Amino acid sequence: MAMPAAEIEALIRAALPDARITIEDLAGDGDHYAATVISETFRGIPRVRQHQIVYAALQGRMGGALHALALQTSAPE
Repeated sequence: MAMPAAEIEALIRAALPDARITIEDLAGDGDHYAATVISETFRGIPRVRQHQIVYAALQGRMGGALHALALQTSAPE
């Protein structure tokens, strides 16, 4: 079951309203995405915790509606 990029972005934005988010469909199938999320929330937080925050924002859709997400996170420069 595919998940539209706009839905991924909306879920992340709900959790991180200040985020700059870029979503790319890697395979054109709505199941394999790459996302870049830049948020002040991430400042001083280890990268693993940053990714956990984003995965939590997806509300359990990873592994189900969303098969794969290559994730890059950072605080703004």
